[in-house]
Amino acid sequence: MHVHKYRPALGVTLLLALAFWLSLSSAMAQPSGEELARSVHDRDVGEDMTSHQIMELIPAKGQPRVRELDIAGADRDGLRKSLLRFTAPADIQGTGFLTLEDGKGDTEQFLYLPALKRTRRIVAGQKSRSFVNTDFTFEDMERRPVEDSEHVITGEDSLNGVTCWILESRPKPASESQYAMIRAWVAKEMLLPLKVDFFTDGKEPVKRYTVLQLENIQNIWTETKVSMEDLESGHRTVLETKNIKYNTGIQDSVFTQQALEQ
Repeated sequence: MHVHKYRPALGVTLLLALAFWLSLSSAMAQPSGEELARSVHDRDVGEDMTSHQIMELIPAKGQPRVRELDIAGADRDGLRKSLLRFTAPADIQGTGFLTLEDGKGDTEQFLYLPALKRTRRIVAGQKSRSFVNTDFTFEDMERRPVEDSEHVITGEDSLNGVTCWILESRPKPASESQYAMIRAWVAKEMLLPLKVDFFTDGKEPVKRYTVLQLENIQNIWTETKVSMEDLESGHRTVLETKNIKYNTGIQDSVFTQQALEQ
C-alpha cells in the first residue's frame, strides 16, 4: 500500500511532496461557499471502513488518560452510519455509540452504557453535551447538513505549506446548533478541513480541531491523528487511528441498535 503522510510538525516534507499539487490548486477557480461546503460534506471516504483508535484525554496539567476503541463506518446512498465501541480501560469498556443519518436532514444517535445494560437516545437538547467526557460534543460527532447553514469563503491561508480556503459557516435561524459560527481551513487539493475553530459568541473561538497527521490510504485522504482542544481550559482530546481499512464489505446489520447492545 502506497501511503503519503501529512505531519504539521514536519512541514518541509509536506512542501516537497505537494509542490506540484499546490501549483495546480493555485489556478483553481474559487467555488462559492455552499459549493465548497458541499464538496467537503460529500468527500469520498470509501463505501465502508474499520479502524482501531487510541484516545488520549490530556489536561492542561496532570497525567493524560488513555482509551482504546474500535470504529466501523459505512457511506452508502449518500447516507453515513457508524458504530463506535470502547475496548479499554475497564471503566469504559463495552460503551458503544451508534450514529445513523436518516436521509431527511437529521441524525439519530444512540449511546449504550453496559453498566446500566440499556441504550439511551441522544435528543436535540443533549447535542451540546460532552461525548463521554471528551472535548467533542455529541453535535461534533455528526455530519451537519449543508443546507442548515450559510457558507462564505472569506479568504485563503497556508497551513504548513498547504493552501487552504477559509470557510465560515453560520447556522440558519431555523436550525439548531450550539455554535454561532464555525471557521474551517479547507485544503484546496484534498477538500478536507485541516483546522476548525468553533465560536459560541464573541470574537474568540472556544474550541479548535486540528489535523495532526494525514495519510493517503487506498487513495483516500485520511486524518490519522487529530486533536480537539478546549481553548478555555487547555484540555485536549487526541485521537490516533490505527489499522484503518476501506471497502471491506461491512454488512448493514452492523449498524443497528441490536448490534450496539451486543
